Amino acid sequence: MTKDKILDARSDDDQFDLTLRPRFLAEYVGQVQVRENLGILLEAARRRDEPVEHVLLCGPPGLGKTTLAHIIANELGVAIKVSSGPAIDHQGALGSILLNLTTRDVFFIDEIHRLNTVVEESLYPALEDFRFDAVLGKGVGASAATLPLPHFTCVGATTRQGLLSGPLRDRFGAVYRLDFYTKPELEHIVGRSARILEIEIQADAISEIARRARGTPRIANRLLRRVRDYAQVRGDGRATMDTTRHALALLEIDEIGLEPLDRRLLETVVLKFKGGPVGLDTLATSLSEEPETIEDVHEPYLIQVGFLARTARGRVVTELGYRHIGVSPPQPESQQTRLL
Repeated sequence: MTKDKILDARSDDDQFDLTLRPRFLAEYVGQVQVRENLGILLEAARRRDEPVEHVLLCGPPGLGKTTLAHIIANELGVAIKVSSGPAIDHQGALGSILLNLTTRDVFFIDEIHRLNTVVEESLYPALEDFRFDAVLGKGVGASAATLPLPHFTCVGATTRQGLLSGPLRDRFGAVYRLDFYTKPELEHIVGRSARILEIEIQADAISEIARRARGTPRIANRLLRRVRDYAQVRGDGRATMDTTRHALALLEIDEIGLEPLDRRLLETVVLKFKGGPVGLDTLATSLSEEPETIEDVHEPYLIQVGFLARTARGRVVTELGYRHIGVSPPQPESQQTRLL
């Protein structure tokens, strides 16, 4: 496949994500506590006719942080400017964005924990005092200037709240943590997405996709699209239970949503490191993966379903994890002694 075709495929998926994304709080499914608190925050700001306080959204990838940022802008009827921590790589890039905001605009920073130190320190006065301290000119002729900013709302999103510095975290007036979704919530999301995409799908197929979606709406929608593809190519276009199971089996998604790398991770810890503990870097090297990918993408769900545990000494596979990959868990030493 050529590079252009790969980019076209990615843009198609991105377009589907935009199509399926709820635009207002009333359409948003799940995260009941966050939704209620955010609704109060927005309504209070509207009644006082004030900009909304800065909002920090935390949680694993795919749970709706970007969606909530766009919902905040839609609910307030204002524009949203979107960027990410790695993209804002110098003070000038930050200044260019901030100076083009208008009053009450939403400035969304994805992966805000990846801002470099210089940019982060330039963001402090913007968040707190709505001013931007710029350096004009170079060398001996350089001078400092303070530029006023409109009262905007910054929405930050992070998958790793612990990497945020205290001063940056303290400048957000509202901090919300997003958790994995329940199966009924995911069934609602898959059903809604199927209607939008005009997919004829059986109720039990919706349930099967929700069961294997790892508690994550982004994954649920991705699996729905792949089931649709399979149904059109290998079936009659309808997403039946059999079609769905065959499609997910071809993708190597098991009964509870584990992907090949999830199972390889468990098998590596069990077979190479006797169940652990094993350090993250050692595990990443064994799997030929980046530590961040393991820590941010794969570990959260494995820990949630009880297959993996983080300890002070490293990662450990639990008894449930052993049984899931078909390996008998080791017996406690006391029980081994009795057997001898």
